[in-house]
Amino acid sequence: MVATESQKSKIKIQNLNVWYEKHQAVKNLNLSVYQNEILGVIGPSNSGKTSFLKTLNRLNELYPGTKTDGEVLLDGENIFTKIDKHLLRKRVGIVFALPLPLPLSIYDNVAYGPRLHGAKKVDEIVEKALKAAAIWDEVKDRLQTNAFKLSGGQQQRLCIARTLAVEPEVILYDEPCSGLDPISTLKIEEAMQELKKNYTQILVTNNVKQAARASDRTAFFLMGELIEIGGTKQIFTVPRDKRTEDYITGRFG
Repeated sequence: MVATESQKSKIKIQNLNVWYEKHQAVKNLNLSVYQNEILGVIGPSNSGKTSFLKTLNRLNELYPGTKTDGEVLLDGENIFTKIDKHLLRKRVGIVFALPLPLPLSIYDNVAYGPRLHGAKKVDEIVEKALKAAAIWDEVKDRLQTNAFKLSGGQQQRLCIARTLAVEPEVILYDEPCSGLDPISTLKIEEAMQELKKNYTQILVTNNVKQAARASDRTAFFLMGELIEIGGTKQIFTVPRDKRTEDYITGRFG
């Protein structure tokens, strides 16, 4: 179901600008991300997609020379002034392009975050997270196996489970399927659809077909600017901006 303006905004971005030294990566961005939707973000390389994503949990601040202005509101609170960045990164988790499991067992990868936060009933949390990431049935009998022995697709779903284990509210995906085969990609997309019941998700992808399959709404970025945002079906069939049409039909990018 496509989100409408009447739906609750989980994240609201107002006049957001991001610079790395003198390079402006995001330019005067305004958009809302709705509760329990999957927002796809597409655009060519260097269009500001990943900078936008990392701003949402302030990971971009790890890069020297980063400057940000504007507002990002999470449930109405400004993430730059009202929310501690460590708490923010618990509430807004991120899954990167390359699977990055810890050099630990499957179980300990998922348990790491909850233990760090002093959680009880860790066994239950691990099982719940692995089930939500659609990998439980494949690993339940080998939880003490080193995570590096999993396939690439399994490692990525394990990383999703690790993110879920600390009970975020928003999940950010930065090209999560870029190195995966079609079957692994499908499993992750199916997991995302199930996760939509409880989480808000933002999917940055260079694969326009994936955005068309997985997203409720899609935003098209170009050279740091938001060119167009709308229901995914509308964006892919009757885009309002010719630049959007040119990108999704492969004329550039």
